[in-house]
Amino acid sequence: MATHTGKDGTIRVGATDPVGELRSFNINESADTVEDTTMGDTARTRKATLTSWDGAIECYWDENDTAGQVALGVGTEVAELRLYPEGTASGDTYYYGACIVTGVSRNVTFDGMIEMSITVEGNGALSTDTV
Repeated sequence: MATHTGKDGTIRVGATDPVGELRSFNINESADTVEDTTMGDTARTRKATLTSWDGAIECYWDENDTAGQVALGVGTEVAELRLYPEGTASGDTYYYGACIVTGVSRNVTFDGMIEMSITVEGNGALSTDTV
């Protein structure tokens, strides 16, 4: 089984516009369930229904990154966000989907870099492909 490091990870808004100064990101997938237990069953049973996804992006703030960070303003509907955990080399896996930017925060300290956090909620399915 192959293991990977995140040092080559990247995020793109659309097919070509990278998010600059990227530090880390996460993707969360989940599925709702409904109970379908009936009389006579000895244990509760469930069925999966709707799926959803969300994520968070951590980067150093760069107000000049107009195609990446600035394009991910709060409330923005993004037609396609591409998340590349292992990089963009041929054969690398990536995830993509439409999303809405639900939050943007900036953390400023006198002795550190200005950090930016961006949260997104999927607007439809999260798909997987390879480069």
